[in-house]
Amino acid sequence: MEQPRRWHDLFWLGMFVIHLVGLGLVLGVLGLNRFKQKNRLDIDKYTYRFMENEAGLTEDYWPIYAVAGGIGTALGWSWLLLLGSRATQMMKVSVHILTTYLAVISVLCFWAEQFFWGVAFAIGATLQFLYVMSVIERLPFTMLVLQKAVKMVWNLPEVMRVAYAFMLVVLLWMALWSFGAAGVVASSIGDGGRWWLLVVLSISLFWTGAVLCNTVHVIVSGTVVRVTIHGGREGASVPANSLMKSLQYALTTSFGSICYGSLFTAAIRTLRWEIRGIRSKIGKNECLLCCVDFLFHLVETLVRFFNKYAYVQIAVYGKSFNRSARDAWELFQSTGVEAIVAYDCSGAVLLMGTIFGGLITGTCSGVWAWIKWNDRAFMIGSTSMLMGMVLVGIAMVVVESAVTSIYICYAEDPLLIQRWDTEFFNHMSETLHQRLQHRSSRAREVSTHNHLDSQKLSI
Repeated sequence: MEQPRRWHDLFWLGMFVIHLVGLGLVLGVLGLNRFKQKNRLDIDKYTYRFMENEAGLTEDYWPIYAVAGGIGTALGWSWLLLLGSRATQMMKVSVHILTTYLAVISVLCFWAEQFFWGVAFAIGATLQFLYVMSVIERLPFTMLVLQKAVKMVWNLPEVMRVAYAFMLVVLLWMALWSFGAAGVVASSIGDGGRWWLLVVLSISLFWTGAVLCNTVHVIVSGTVVRVTIHGGREGASVPANSLMKSLQYALTTSFGSICYGSLFTAAIRTLRWEIRGIRSKIGKNECLLCCVDFLFHLVETLVRFFNKYAYVQIAVYGKSFNRSARDAWELFQSTGVEAIVAYDCSGAVLLMGTIFGGLITGTCSGVWAWIKWNDRAFMIGSTSMLMGMVLVGIAMVVVESAVTSIYICYAEDPLLIQRWDTEFFNHMSETLHQRLQHRSSRAREVSTHNHLDSQKLSI
């Protein structure tokens, strides 16, 4: 009989709930103040020093956010529906078209004399291009892993239903969030004040979206691991309530750990991908390599405490977030699986799909806003992009959960993967052997180089 689980990271659970309730009240006030009547709640007297623009009404902008929510939901649902038949093609499109899309938006921003956004999107396009070039040789293996992850979740239709349900929850929260955001855009506060308010609201939406995505992550990974351990979907010993147990733990004892990890994990993962890509392209510039190596080792240290594999440990064992992250990383390092985890870039590919979905959502809303109010188009477009990313991210996290579950199962007992798919197990084992050999040869090269340098210095 399974032991009852302890609650973990209760402080962060409390902080998230307080933040959610407080922000909900603020969003309601901001939206109502401009709903069908200007300054309904008499808030303008507190912001008179910042008044620079003519105020509007909440309902002027709220329909545009409704369109953004609808587009994001349609993209997310379409992705889930096409998961079994066209997922690989969609991922390839996300990888190769994102650079072009960012570059086109950058040109359009410069044409519209929005130089800040033009530079921002141009930098994004450059970083995306450099990253893809740095990992191009890894993409075949990454696509294989993603194919197998899709196969795994496609055989568990109940986890797909969970993703749809959570997408609906996100959409309901975004109805309130966009109501408040529309009130901010319609307010009489100057552009600087409105941008700062929207940044605060966007950070809150990012955290809330990350918490909901990672809740799905815990539910899906817990279900996938339990099914895999018991011999697959058709196994006679598979617990009948695997999904409900994962759902129960994710929303109760483990929810504080999810709230805590959601604050930092995504940012650290993205930074790690970029540094790895830059590091592989530096060459022999020792000064720059030294600086990048310092950042690399700093980020690698943070990854020990904040990594996406922690959510699988949380789902299966009910540990706290930091302990789960450390245990997962130590498991990978002790078995050598960390070498293949570092080689795989499926998380980055899925993030590209999420960003691409967000860009499409933001572009559609931004164009409509530009036609009506060109001075507020980028406010609406950028916040709509974030809404689209959160909605599409719910769909992407289903596959990412399966990927993380595959690696955890392989590290704990490779035979679990062998029983599930022998051909895939052989491919993973061969790739792991190659990566370990590659690391050994690199370590010997560095050791020889350092030895020669020390000899030169002694002479």
